[in-house]
Amino acid sequence: MKTPKAESSADLHSVLVQNLGLAIAEGTLAPHSILRLDELEAQHSVSRSVVREATRVLSSKGMLESRRRLGTVVQPEGSWNAYDPQVIRWRLASSKRLEQLQALNELRGAIEPQAARLAAGRASLDAASDLVSQAARLWAAGQRGDHDEFLRLDIEFHAAVLKASGNAMFSQLHNLVTEVLTGRTEHGLMPHLPHHEALQLHVDVASAIQRGEAAAAHAAMSRIVEQSTEEMGDIWSRHQQPAPPAPAPQRGVTSRPGRAGSDPALLT
Repeated sequence: MKTPKAESSADLHSVLVQNLGLAIAEGTLAPHSILRLDELEAQHSVSRSVVREATRVLSSKGMLESRRRLGTVVQPEGSWNAYDPQVIRWRLASSKRLEQLQALNELRGAIEPQAARLAAGRASLDAASDLVSQAARLWAAGQRGDHDEFLRLDIEFHAAVLKASGNAMFSQLHNLVTEVLTGRTEHGLMPHLPHHEALQLHVDVASAIQRGEAAAAHAAMSRIVEQSTEEMGDIWSRHQQPAPPAPAPQRGVTSRPGRAGSDPALLT
């Protein structure tokens, strides 16, 4: 019988980075609190080298800062790299989930419609045709309720529009859009089946880009982002609503078969 292999240093490092990142994003490790390396070693049963590497990674993301004669200090949210995909994921896993999704959607609203506008004037014939094909596959996946395939195609479609804009800086924002689309799905902030309007709007974006109609491409993409924000807000508000209180028992009311106005639920 083989003895299970001990976790590698890389595995321990990844787990520690994940645990500390989540704790900082949630606020369990409060801003300006000081982390002692020896305490982290003991708490997480890892070596000093694993702790040092994990804190180095989090420092590169702006979440920690090492200060001489003080230690490793947790940084306030304003210091974090807000565009880092891991930071985004940690915030999406925290109680600040909706706030993070709102911020990402606001960024999408500023970038993606303009990317669609530019793509209408810059996309090659092949790129534009590919977008139309992607929109058709996205429609089909949505209609048959294939959630995994729909998410994959949705991510590909929006990345393709950003790339077709011809703006390299827009194109590199595809990771942020991926986190929005993935995060809203993983956290139950999407309707069970995509709305018909959402499916049609993706077709409208692709068709407008193929025809070179910049204003129409901009308008359709703007509506996609607006609808996403509306859907997430509606679903979240329903999640947050408290369950209605149970009706108070009414004294002195009995139920008799055939009696007018009797209600079996009002038994005493």
